[in-house]
Amino acid sequence: MVYSLKDGPVNAIWRNVGVPVTIIGNVAKSAAVVDWLNYDGIVVNSLEARGVVSCFVQEPFKSLPLIWTIFEGTLATRLRQYTLTGKIELVNDWKKLFNRATAVVFPNYVLPMIYSSFDSGNYFVIPGSPAEAWEVDNFIASHRDSPRVKMGYGPDDFVIALVRSQFLYKGLWLEHALILQALLPLVAEFPVDNNSNSHLKIIIISGNSANNYSVAVEAIALNLQYPRGVVRHIAIDEDEADNVLAAADILIYGSFLEEQSFPGILIKAMSFGKPIIAPDLPMIKKYVDDRVNGYLFPKEKISVLTQIILQMIPEGKLSPLVHNVASLAKDTAKNLMVMETVEGYASLLENLLKFPSEVAFPKAVTEIPPKLKEEWKWNLFAASAHSTYANRTLRSLRFLDKLEDQWSQSQTGGSGSVIAIDESFPYDIWEEEKLIGIANARKRREEDELKDRTDQPRGSWEDVYRSAKRADRAKNDLHEREDGELERTGQPLCIYEPYFGEGTWPFLHGTSLYRGIGLSTKGRRREADDIDAPSRLPLLNNPYYRDALGEYGAFFAIANRVDRIHRNAWIGFQSWRATARNASFSKIAETSLLNAIQARKHGDTLYFWVRMDMDPRNPSQLDFWSFCDAINAGNCKFAFSEALKKMYGIKWDWDSLPPMPVDGDTWSVMQSWALPTRSFLEFVMFSRMFVDALDAQIYDDHHQRGHCYLSLSKDKHCYSRVLELLINVWAYHSARRMVYVNPQTGEMHEHHKLKNRRGHMWIKWFSYATLKSMDEDMAEESDDEHPMRRWLWPSTGEVFWQGVYLREKNQRIQQKEKRRQQSKDKLSRMRRRSHQKVIGKYVKPPPEEDMEISNSTMV
Repeated sequence: MVYSLKDGPVNAIWRNVGVPVTIIGNVAKSAAVVDWLNYDGIVVNSLEARGVVSCFVQEPFKSLPLIWTIFEGTLATRLRQYTLTGKIELVNDWKKLFNRATAVVFPNYVLPMIYSSFDSGNYFVIPGSPAEAWEVDNFIASHRDSPRVKMGYGPDDFVIALVRSQFLYKGLWLEHALILQALLPLVAEFPVDNNSNSHLKIIIISGNSANNYSVAVEAIALNLQYPRGVVRHIAIDEDEADNVLAAADILIYGSFLEEQSFPGILIKAMSFGKPIIAPDLPMIKKYVDDRVNGYLFPKEKISVLTQIILQMIPEGKLSPLVHNVASLAKDTAKNLMVMETVEGYASLLENLLKFPSEVAFPKAVTEIPPKLKEEWKWNLFAASAHSTYANRTLRSLRFLDKLEDQWSQSQTGGSGSVIAIDESFPYDIWEEEKLIGIANARKRREEDELKDRTDQPRGSWEDVYRSAKRADRAKNDLHEREDGELERTGQPLCIYEPYFGEGTWPFLHGTSLYRGIGLSTKGRRREADDIDAPSRLPLLNNPYYRDALGEYGAFFAIANRVDRIHRNAWIGFQSWRATARNASFSKIAETSLLNAIQARKHGDTLYFWVRMDMDPRNPSQLDFWSFCDAINAGNCKFAFSEALKKMYGIKWDWDSLPPMPVDGDTWSVMQSWALPTRSFLEFVMFSRMFVDALDAQIYDDHHQRGHCYLSLSKDKHCYSRVLELLINVWAYHSARRMVYVNPQTGEMHEHHKLKNRRGHMWIKWFSYATLKSMDEDMAEESDDEHPMRRWLWPSTGEVFWQGVYLREKNQRIQQKEKRRQQSKDKLSRMRRRSHQKVIGKYVKPPPEEDMEISNSTMV
């Protein structure tokens, strides 16, 4: 599958060879609604796909193998500017994306050096690419005017281009001086016109980093006594040298540095049909035969270069032999290093990609047919051979300009860093939701404080005590009532959508019929009425079991004290991947299912809407157990048999399996189904024991060494593919009706009808009485004995049996008696409380005035 940012000339080629192409218009939004887990690996082929790469920084796509091929050096130049101008956040965003890639692949050894600041040990070099020849063909097709005329050269001028390695090193100017000295005898072969100007033109090309190199070139030419105007220096990068190469008659490679890959500038010159002269370096001699498709001279004997150049230009023009050599060089350049490129990418993919067991493995690198390693498939590009599509460098420059403008605007607006070109999708909304959440929390806190300060009518002490206990229970409850729950109160069904990570958010529904359940606390949706599964089931805080169980972790979390969170008569689950596959319910199908449930049309039924016979993993239409084996490395039946033996305590050698007949009907996949809540709890009771038995036989090898016999490679989702099909075995053998609901039309069709199952069902094995007795036995063992061995079952839900009920009942009775006794004791103490007797009677003295009057009378 190919995803393209724009509808370019190569898209038609992909379609012609049978590869579907999807155009991603808005990178951030379009890439976010792709289920990348459908693919075993991702190859990104442009810097412009930065917005797509940002999707793989989020769960659940973090572990996908990602190969990012980088052909442009434009970003490296901009990174230095970003650092100088203080755009550190933009640099860090780029670094984060480079580090996310499993492998960053470059076509030469220069690019890894200029991107060295981002190297986290994931850089690879695979030399060779058809890009140079393709770009030359596009340049010729789009430039009808002569480049010689644009550069000011006449038809009688003879132009020699002197190029260098992309690496900068000491002694480069000396090498150029030696070559200019070797070319000096050529001046005499070209006459001087009336203006004393020679028709010989020597252009020295170097990168923009050579600030004062033009002065050095002029000094060298002056010392060698070249006529004025013959030697000229042009400071341009290799990517921008197409005009000079097209205008030149001969190209001389003027670097003697040993390199690990063939110089790209020589490939371009050969593709233009220009004769090349180069030193006989090992990497150049590997692909250039002297006087066959180029000319070589020993770097120790620079005088040989003089002989070669004089032989190539007799009487001031290229000889016919030189034209034949240039023609052969052009053919060589079109398919240069094909074998190295094909084998390099094949080896990289072979080491990085981990294929599921249902996929046929590709051939080894050594078995690739030789024809595929001899030449590129140019015949496929014949229709777009003269395309005028903008080259890669110009597109990347425009992209970086747009990105910088976007980043500057976001900084002016006060938002954070930039991850994608269209920032309106993720970060602005997240910042706004964060501010809204803070404002709402502050408002609720103020209302609660004001409520506490208002006068409230008080009842009896008993009423106050009951209210306090009720408030305490509400505070300790793991679920907080939201608007979404109030809307779901009157509905017969609630469908839960388990998810892990922010990459799944676009596939989740927002209506009251659905409710998300996050398998990790970190990746939950903001301002959504989602359930935090780890808070309901602490086992999911363990990353091993969160990954190994997959969506079954959500089943166990919901079933654990289900009455606290789910109060609907029916319960359903739907995988977010079903939505990505367009297999989720339409509005018509939702209404049809709700009407069937309310009318009790089918009774105790398993409704499902994703079929096994339409699963992309089952193109051969395999039966149930064969399909289960195909997606579990051929070991599904063995794992199932061993788990049932341990679960039911079978001691003898027994390898039977519950029959799942081939009767023309199909089964449920992708955990998308609905059940009565009571039946769901019975299914979870069975599943907990089955998962415990499965874990006992797989855990040690899988947890310690990463080996899981249900997968051909290391796989952290070891149990999930077996558990995906478990609902079918339980529903079939517990005599539940199984009804398929068309997710588009809502049409219902019963599969595996009960009357046809007679004699095939293991009803005693899957009956409620059997499972309940087994569950109570395990609960009694866990409650009484507290075994010290590693045991998964107690961590997957409630541990409850009759003894727990009696113990809790006795505890409640004891607490009630204790409170009653405390109340009696308090009343008794109040009755027996002794009152202190009066010591004496207090007589109030008369006022002082009255005393004075009485005293005066007496006198």
